[in-house]
This record gives sequence, C-alpha cells and structure tokens, in this order.
Amino acid sequence: MAHVNANVETSQLWQLLEAVAGQASTRGLFNMIEVDDTLLTAAVRPATVPRVVLAQAMNMLLFAKNLEAVPEGKTYVTAKLAEGGKVVFDHGALRTVTAADTGALPMGEQAFKRFLEPLGFAVAGVYPLPRLKMTGRAYCHQDAPEVVAQFFVSELHADQFSPAFQAAANEVLGSSRDPLSERAKELLTKLADARAQPFAEAVELLPELVGCFDVQHATPRLAAYQTLLEESAEMAWIATEGNAFNHATDHVEDVFAVADALRAQGLPIKDKVEVSAAGSVRQTAFKATRVEREFIAADGTRVTRVVPGSFYEFITRDRIVDPASGESKLDLRFDSSNAQGIFKMTAAAC
Repeated sequence: MAHVNANVETSQLWQLLEAVAGQASTRGLFNMIEVDDTLLTAAVRPATVPRVVLAQAMNMLLFAKNLEAVPEGKTYVTAKLAEGGKVVFDHGALRTVTAADTGALPMGEQAFKRFLEPLGFAVAGVYPLPRLKMTGRAYCHQDAPEVVAQFFVSELHADQFSPAFQAAANEVLGSSRDPLSERAKELLTKLADARAQPFAEAVELLPELVGCFDVQHATPRLAAYQTLLEESAEMAWIATEGNAFNHATDHVEDVFAVADALRAQGLPIKDKVEVSAAGSVRQTAFKATRVEREFIAADGTRVTRVVPGSFYEFITRDRIVDPASGESKLDLRFDSSNAQGIFKMTAAAC
C-alpha cells in the first residue's frame, strides 16, 4: 500500500476527512484517489476551509460510497492500487426528475444545484438527451476545473411520458424527504457569500451533503415500478436507487486498452467504447451491478426483485487548444450521444 507523507496529513483536506470519516478511512481515500497538490493547503488555526477543499472532500467520500455499491469497480480499483496506481476521479453522475411531485425534495437539478453552486460548481454545458426524454447538465468547479471531479446531473422530464407513467412517478417520488436540514441550508448560504467556511461548520455540513446522494423516497409499489419500467428504464432506476451516484468515472490514459484488458479478464465491460463527435472524449463502463431491492406487492407484503444498480465508468479526455486563449486545456466537455450510450448500462429489466 502506498504511504501518505506527513505534509498531506497536516492539510485541511486530510483533517476535514479525518474529522468526518476517521483516520483509517481518510488514509484509504488518499491512497486510492489522486489529489492535486493545489488542494493540499496547510491547516491553520483558526481554520477557514475554502469551498474547493470542502468540494473535494465531498467528492472523495462519494467516490468511496460508489465503490462500495459496485463490486466490479472495487475489484478493478483494488487491482490498480496493487500495481501502484491511483484513481483519477473524473466525474460522478446522478439522476433527478422534473415535472413531477417530488415531495419535500426540490424538483430536478434544484435538489443539487442548491449546494453545488455554494461549493463552487457552475453549469459548464447543457446536453439534451432526447432519446431518453432527459436533459443533462455538467457542473464543473470554477476554482479548479481540471482537478476537482465534475457532476453530470440529469433531469428526466416526466411530463413527456404517458398519464399512467406520470401518476406512477408522482406516487413513487411524492414521499421524498429533504435530506438537508435547515441548519445545513443556513451554512450553505454563508458558504455562498464567503466562499469559505470555518472548519467546525465544514465538519457539520459535509455528512449532510453526502447524504443528498441517496434514496429519499419510501419503498415503491411493485406495480408502480413496473409501470415506470415499461416506458423508461431510467425512471425505473430512479425508483429503486433515487439520487445515488449512477456511476463514478476513472480518468484513464487509454480507454480502449483498459476495455480490452478488462474484457480479456472476463469482467462485465460494455461492448462498445463511446466516442464524442469531436473525437476527444472516449468512454466505456462496466455493466450495472445487479442488486436486490424491496417493493410493496399488491397484497401489501414486501417482496424483493433483482434490478440494475450503479456502475463504474472509464473515460479518456484529450487536451485541446482553446481557440480564444491559444492555451492547451483538458477537454472537460461531455457528449449527448456518449451519455445516452452509457445510460444503457442500467437498462436491464426487472
């Protein structure tokens, strides 16, 4: 296992993660995920944590959470670490629903925009996903766009489906709770204004932020799930997985080579590598993990079914020349066609 040097352990990022997750988990996160030196500012007293450090801490905890949900991803990462490598966390993806009753949870991207923006993220691109009746938005960190993982936040437009589908969506999501307390909302307002946060408040806020990436609604009826599944595998996935990470993504040097190697090992990798229209972004993924989820049957009893869960993705991004500045930059864009191809990873039926 790699060793973390002492100056990393005195950074605000380390100390924030240690205060929330403990020393052993923090060491594991730093051993696993590549962290740019610009994010390792020395801790000071009284500590004021920049928003970018809080954003990075949240991202690292979310990556680990996804890995625990995706055994195939964990197998891959374990092997990568054994060879002396680390993960370069590129982006995480999540799904939301608009034009539906989402209970106490804000509708669509607003459920995440309300805290992603105070953390320093901003929409860098909008990606129509017409085949899925969805819209995706890339949230990129303004302070460190190339070193802090992005979020691909998609909205499913319930009003573009049948009345029966809309009724089922309302039934499933109408029980949603808001995972953010009033105190957390107050802290986010302060963070938005100051772009930094006292260490104690960051420790208080971080677990609630991570808790937003979860299922917020009650166990769905099986009949409602099946109604949703008939028209949208994506909405059926939301019915069981909620706002959890749909996938986490590792930035690799050559996604084609990685895919070939994993396929040769018999791991469940996607058959095709998706290539963006410009050719500068290439993606593939493991097929979604199969998970058992509970439903309410017609007689009121609880039954379990095996459904698609989350998955682990791989991406290669080229450097491109910015026509405005003439500078070489990492191509952080997404591609609508790529995204719709990747989304098929969770399309398996119940």
